[in-house]
Amino acid sequence: MRRMRIAALLTAVLALAGTASVVPAATASAVAGPCDSAANWTAGTWYPAGTVVRYTDGRYYVAEHDNPGYDPVISTWYWDPYTCQGGGTPQPGGFPVSEDQFRQMFPNRNSFYSYGGLIAALGAYPGFANTGSAETRRQEAAAFLANVGHETGGLVYVVEQNTANYSHYCDRNQPYGCPAGQSAYYGRGPLQISWNFNYKAAGDALGIDLLNKPSLVQTDSAVAWKTALWYWNTQRGPGSMTPHEAMVNGRGFGETIRSINGAVECNGRNPAQVQSRVSNYQRFTGILGVAPGGNLYC
Repeated sequence: MRRMRIAALLTAVLALAGTASVVPAATASAVAGPCDSAANWTAGTWYPAGTVVRYTDGRYYVAEHDNPGYDPVISTWYWDPYTCQGGGTPQPGGFPVSEDQFRQMFPNRNSFYSYGGLIAALGAYPGFANTGSAETRRQEAAAFLANVGHETGGLVYVVEQNTANYSHYCDRNQPYGCPAGQSAYYGRGPLQISWNFNYKAAGDALGIDLLNKPSLVQTDSAVAWKTALWYWNTQRGPGSMTPHEAMVNGRGFGETIRSINGAVECNGRNPAQVQSRVSNYQRFTGILGVAPGGNLYC
């Protein structure tokens, strides 16, 4: 309430001083088309809730609350990132990483790991990078991409490179066995899903027959991204929470490492691998313009 009263007083002062250009709601630049038609943000211009603007750094923001031209990067209560998806159409509450930022994060990526494939996969877990504050959403997106970048050498490798391991990932004790073959369940995709029981569980959750068709994870970009999102949002691994829970509950990036590969890397077991993940995360949060938060290591 206090912040709203201050905002109202500031609006009145700016208007009386002649420094604010108040635009009636009927003529405000609320955007429903491509991002290219969004107006450039201008300090001192009145923006009703729902208005989409292009900030000075080229990113888009939507007004979550009426405001007299507050800076979208500073006044995060009034503004939220507004992501262009699917051919440039802005999506409120969308994935907080633009295609240009994605390319910046992974300049040498394999074309299989397409931005379009990632966007197509997001519907499987709508809470991912879309829960909590704008800061939390950007941190989670950066954390996910930092880990998948580490697992795949910068989104270069689609399949596990050590072929000698391939035959190890069939647990014959499972009642469904390994119908695709003894050596069919090797690591694939952004988080290198492996083992027949993981393919079965991911496939059941996603409504895709990955037990019988594990190769889909290396031939369909959206399916590959979905398996990574399945693990991120539903699996605790060797940790005590899912990576999604770690980020939205403020437990920090270090807990995502623990949930993905903590038994091998955390508690001093492999500090170089942990540092690789942390360095990715710090770079990606920098690209997204958000602080990395605390508890980076495990």
